[in-house]
Amino acid sequence: MNPLAGLRVENFTAFAALDLSFSPGITVVIGTNATGKTHLLKILYAACAITTGEDRDKGFALKLRNVFMPYEGDLGRLVRRPVGVAPARVSVTRRDGSALALAFSSDTHRPDRARGEGQEAWEQAPVESAFLPVKEILAHAPGFLATVARREMAFEEIYADILARALLPVLKGPLDEATQAIVDGLERLLGGQVVEQDQTFFLQGPEGALEFALVAEGARKLGLVLRLLRNGCVAPGSVLFWDEPESNLNPGLVGEVAEVILALQRLGVQIFLATHNYVLLKELDLRRTDTDRLGYVSLFRGASGAVEASASESYDALAPNAIAEAFDALVDRSIRRSLAGSG
Repeated sequence: MNPLAGLRVENFTAFAALDLSFSPGITVVIGTNATGKTHLLKILYAACAITTGEDRDKGFALKLRNVFMPYEGDLGRLVRRPVGVAPARVSVTRRDGSALALAFSSDTHRPDRARGEGQEAWEQAPVESAFLPVKEILAHAPGFLATVARREMAFEEIYADILARALLPVLKGPLDEATQAIVDGLERLLGGQVVEQDQTFFLQGPEGALEFALVAEGARKLGLVLRLLRNGCVAPGSVLFWDEPESNLNPGLVGEVAEVILALQRLGVQIFLATHNYVLLKELDLRRTDTDRLGYVSLFRGASGAVEASASESYDALAPNAIAEAFDALVDRSIRRSLAGSG
């Protein structure tokens, strides 16, 4: 296993300068809207994706363009604005010291004009990865990949990628004990198994098969994780990027999702989460053990208006914490109203 270790960016989208180190287990990214949480996950996913499958032929610049999908495919539009033609640079490192870097400017319109470094060596250590977007895609699977392959569509490549991974057949033979335990827990939570027929996904339970279009959206996302475990896309040594795991999920189930995330980390999966949810943060914090490896990154806008970051291995020490601040303010308002009502 050779997990991602760090990221440095300059003049890329919302970031003027960012230098981050990551946990080999779980890295949780928080911040207010428009501070670049999803952008951070997409950069790292693109770096992983080009080490396997058809993406090996694309290169880092092309994969970045495809997962961000700037207007008319213009890579230069990913340069932070307004910085003129100042160069943007992105560098991702692994724990073995290997690095993948890319430099371009606002007038670098085509990916093949960007200056890349380290890709050949980077690809020598393939790593399976999966990006779970906020929008659920399995319910729309029939014909999606064929249509995307033939026509221009307003979907970032992360959607085609995750659907292609979900459509892979399940592995032959039994799963290892730890993976099977996570699978069993998800199946109990969902009340059935996830099966696929002719690119249509079903939740197969005691009362029969229910197509995913009729399944609650929050449950579909858990079904996607279940499918990726069964077909080996999420396995020890892989990297999972999960954008807002709590979206469309009953708060009562958030603790169960936190337990799944921690179990995947114990299995040897490196995980990157972006979240707005206080309950998920606290469930992860309260359920973690001394051996679980968690790190937190807070993205915020500094005095210059550019996005900055702070990091901590402790949730309680993380500052600024926009989620906790909003929750505390809500509790304060509730207490003040109660006190006012008591006379």
